[in-house]
Amino acid sequence: MKDIVRGWRHIQQRYNLIGSKCSQCGSVFFPSRVLCPECRRKGIIEDFKFSGEGKIHTFSVIHTPTDEFKTLAPYVVAIIKLEEGAQITSQIVDCDPDMVEIGDDVEMVFRKIKEEGEDGVISYGYKFKLKN
Repeated sequence: MKDIVRGWRHIQQRYNLIGSKCSQCGSVFFPSRVLCPECRRKGIIEDFKFSGEGKIHTFSVIHTPTDEFKTLAPYVVAIIKLEEGAQITSQIVDCDPDMVEIGDDVEMVFRKIKEEGEDGVISYGYKFKLKN
């Protein structure tokens, strides 16, 4: 039950890539922050929707995953620098892991993250794929 509540609480960032932006200095954050580390109390934090496009900053190919992700192996997990400047960790999908390179352009896609048993809750969220 705790995972279901946590899922609902993060629905904006997971489904819409909503983070935050400090209107004082222009810094963007993902996940959202309530306080700008640069401006402190002078900063005014607002919701910010990221474009969902960026570049692979670094990545790793997972060959020996946990039991929950065994059927996906091998798969790529990357740190992506979004166009707006924030960095985000995500799985890269719909590709041959051997074809992924640092600097590749990527775009956000909506995919299944996990399923709680055969008849349980299915969690969806963002992943990224290589841009054509």
